[in-house]
Amino acid sequence: MKSNPCFHSLAQKFRTFVPIMKQTERLWNANYVKVWCANFMIFFSFMVVTPLLPLYLSETYQADKDTIGFVLSGYTLTALLARPVAGYLVDSFSRKVVLLTCYFLFFALFAGYLIAGTMTLFTIIRTAHGAPMGAVTVANSTSAIDVLPSSRRAEGIGYYGLSNNLATSMAPTVGLMIYDSIGNYNIIFLIALCAAGIGLVINATVHFPTKDIVPNKDPLSFDRFFLVKGWSEGLVMVCIGLSYGVLATYLAIYGKEELGMTAGTGAWFAVLCAGLIMSRLIGARSLRKGKVVENVNHGILISVFGYLLFALLKNPIGYYGAALIIGLGNGHIWPGMQTMFINLAPNNKRGTANSSQLTCWDIGMGLGVVFGGMAIHHTGYSAAFWFAFVVNLLGVLFYFSYVKNHFIKNRLR
Repeated sequence: MKSNPCFHSLAQKFRTFVPIMKQTERLWNANYVKVWCANFMIFFSFMVVTPLLPLYLSETYQADKDTIGFVLSGYTLTALLARPVAGYLVDSFSRKVVLLTCYFLFFALFAGYLIAGTMTLFTIIRTAHGAPMGAVTVANSTSAIDVLPSSRRAEGIGYYGLSNNLATSMAPTVGLMIYDSIGNYNIIFLIALCAAGIGLVINATVHFPTKDIVPNKDPLSFDRFFLVKGWSEGLVMVCIGLSYGVLATYLAIYGKEELGMTAGTGAWFAVLCAGLIMSRLIGARSLRKGKVVENVNHGILISVFGYLLFALLKNPIGYYGAALIIGLGNGHIWPGMQTMFINLAPNNKRGTANSSQLTCWDIGMGLGVVFGGMAIHHTGYSAAFWFAFVVNLLGVLFYFSYVKNHFIKNRLR
């Protein structure tokens, strides 16, 4: 019997259509939208109070600058310590149970700000708050990866970061506006509590893919808490975080003392966030095509030029121009590097991969605060910002000479 030519034509069209369908799986599914919104609430609730805390401690408890720095630094340490543990828990137990537990603790500790009657108690609460903040960001980002279609995972990671960027740009402005209008810190703490509560409720409605939890009977070891295969990618993140930590920590006082700008910090971060958002939207197309390495290539080259501009030009053009360029660069780097960590890890170590990237960023930020402060104290602002540029450049050189090829050879997917 002769085959029908029309049948063969239809079959051929079907075969070519199947991979297209796979490539166009729905990105913004209901569960991804919920996790995205919950992440927005994490960063909105956290950032709406963060810029006001130094002022709060000064006005409420008459704390001096050294004391304020000590009180607020505890959060960074506990967040850093919590991230690797959170990665292990997310990989070893039910994603949803770990996520909701971390989110509830993050939500509940905002109530502590309302009842803290002494600076000692406030210090304890703020320090404790770092742990669930560090843990919930790991758990939520890992959950986002779980509910994304595998064919659009890299693109989805890029869009997921927009929730951070939008919240980080909006929340400080909202907090400062409310403070200027009513001057009541408790109202701002209450808003943060409500925002975190909304995020918790949203995450409680997420439906995760059914997965069997296979107990890992191997003894605890370092690679259960840190993705050893991603050590080189992590070192690049440390360099990037250190450079950013120097600028982000000291740009306000630099702008005031060196450039005579008394109210430029908020605008600097707004410009930075504009760059982040633009680059994430632009980079989503290349991530959709699987061009993870190319995304990072472009990002680190753009970003290092921003640090060079900040160090070279001691004027508003260098100040704000660097913010836009660093934002454009980091918006490519973050989703690309996160995808690298995920693609180096087996599926049962996604949490560890996420926590490893965030831990390396935290380490870099902390080193930037310490070494940036030392450089400013002994040699001035110019040396500190040139130091940030040199460290960033070393990270770029290491990436192109080793990390890029290391990832290509060792990626699992």
